[in-house]
Amino acid sequence: MSEKLVKIPGPDHPITIESKQAHVTVSVAGKVIADTREALSLKEATYRAVIYIPRGDIDMSALKKTDHATYCPYKGDCSYYSIPAGGERSVNAIWTYENPYASVSQIKDYMAFYPDRVDAINIDA
Repeated sequence: MSEKLVKIPGPDHPITIESKQAHVTVSVAGKVIADTREALSLKEATYRAVIYIPRGDIDMSALKKTDHATYCPYKGDCSYYSIPAGGERSVNAIWTYENPYASVSQIKDYMAFYPDRVDAINIDA
């Protein structure tokens, strides 16, 4: 197997991670499965900002780890979780970098949700 390409964020591909000063909840099938005031906002290049929620503020019993995996040269190996209560729509609804690269180490032990695979992601200032 060849070495994985590792890229460092910079002016051509910036990544900024900031504390999200808000109350964030995520709900699926009428149940809140994430509730935090400790979320992070990750903005990568020209992509929309993504909210990352600490694992400790997520009902992990509502999730099921899947075999799906991807790789980002800026962040590392990515693992996925499904939310069984959400049915087919919530397959691989959550992603996480369990051992992110040093440049984005703040997102270790955080998870992000695809907005179209959950009922709602609410952000209240």
